[in-house]
Amino acid sequence: MEDTTTVRVRFAPSPTGYLHIGGARTALFNWLFARQNKGIFILRIEDTDVERSTKEAIDAIIDSLKWLGLDWNEGPYFQSKRFDLYREHAQRLFDEGKAYRCWCTPEELEEKRKKALKEGRKPKYDGTCRSRTGPAPQGPYALRFKAPQSGVTQVEDLIRGNITFDNSELDDLIILRADGTPTYNFCVVVDDVNMRITHVIRGDDHLNNTPRQTLLYQAFGYPLPRFAHVPLILGQDKARLSKRHGATSVTAYRDMGFLPEALVNYLVRLGWAHGDQEVFTIQDLIDKFDLTKVGKSSGVFNPEKLLWLDGLYIRQKNSEDLFSLVAPFLEQLGYHAEKSEGFLTLLRLVAERSRTLEEMARMAGFYFQEEIPYGPEAAKIFAGVNTQAYLREITERLAALATFTQKEIAEVFQGFVSEKGIKLGEVAQPVRFAVTGRTVSPGLYEILEILGKDKVIKRLKKAIM
Repeated sequence: MEDTTTVRVRFAPSPTGYLHIGGARTALFNWLFARQNKGIFILRIEDTDVERSTKEAIDAIIDSLKWLGLDWNEGPYFQSKRFDLYREHAQRLFDEGKAYRCWCTPEELEEKRKKALKEGRKPKYDGTCRSRTGPAPQGPYALRFKAPQSGVTQVEDLIRGNITFDNSELDDLIILRADGTPTYNFCVVVDDVNMRITHVIRGDDHLNNTPRQTLLYQAFGYPLPRFAHVPLILGQDKARLSKRHGATSVTAYRDMGFLPEALVNYLVRLGWAHGDQEVFTIQDLIDKFDLTKVGKSSGVFNPEKLLWLDGLYIRQKNSEDLFSLVAPFLEQLGYHAEKSEGFLTLLRLVAERSRTLEEMARMAGFYFQEEIPYGPEAAKIFAGVNTQAYLREITERLAALATFTQKEIAEVFQGFVSEKGIKLGEVAQPVRFAVTGRTVSPGLYEILEILGKDKVIKRLKKAIM
């Protein structure tokens, strides 16, 4: 391996589905490590499983990485276009006596597996063809790597420390199938060598692959990269994160209205910490991220913590940016979003109460409605003994205002409740629902001023039965 002074890392997803947030965190750790060391971040698409790999999945992975801001220096490379390279390396191992032909059929291998399990043995390949003598059988054959049958393989892991594997537990893995297609572990090693990868940072679900890959490196005579296996992300029940815990894809969180910087901030803190600091800019992360400080324990995904962070990032946006971000969600709700000083002011108020862009759109959409659709709550809110009388009178007083500002509006309400000897909520809540269709909103006086006198009076009159 050449040029080991420059850090070179890779993110290598299989395009058989969306980009899982666990995969996104792995990509993020690789990206941060590369940026911190002024190195190279490579995107490699491991699409050798032709039947399960799809263009839609590839596009989703690339779109997710771009949305998160994880730009790559090289790639994307596609394993499906590199088969000649893998076959060349497989032939090299065979020519050097480090691989052998295996004629065992899938049916025979299944029988061997069942027999081993029945006898209480590990169901690994029994080496039938490794020691085969005599004329070669007819028919297709696979190539198997001739792994050492004794001794140990040691893996130095930057997160987990030194790990020892007994070679007797490993079998002679297939490197080239009978149909000529290469296998995962073999492709990974050939690619990592060919791309001069210096550090392999990946999920610890790959840890069992590492001794096999290490033996392949040694068989080729290539220096080993440094390994770092990142613990998995768990749900709050401590089971591996899955759909039953809620959304698990990056695109799902984007579509729910989360900001990419919030998701990045949250993911990096799942298993890594820098003192008590919770909120990081990208530059903070590049400066402070330390791969060796990634914990050995799995991170537990907490949706409420992510929502808190997202709300924090939303409140840091200026009104213009908020409008650009919220507009697509308003369009999805059927509102034609038009920028105005009043609506930008409303967004600023709504941002204080929202945790996602979707929440913001739902809370602010009333601004664009011609008529407020009242739900089942309306009958209860408008049917109080005195509610209709209060609505009628407060509408008249608001309509009489020469200027429609928070100050004048507040004076109308305060004078009304003082005169009637009632609580503010008895009139404010019906008015709020009448003009917004919601029982919760930013400050009522601010909302009324933003909507303007004409809209407010029109909506109040509709609520008067």
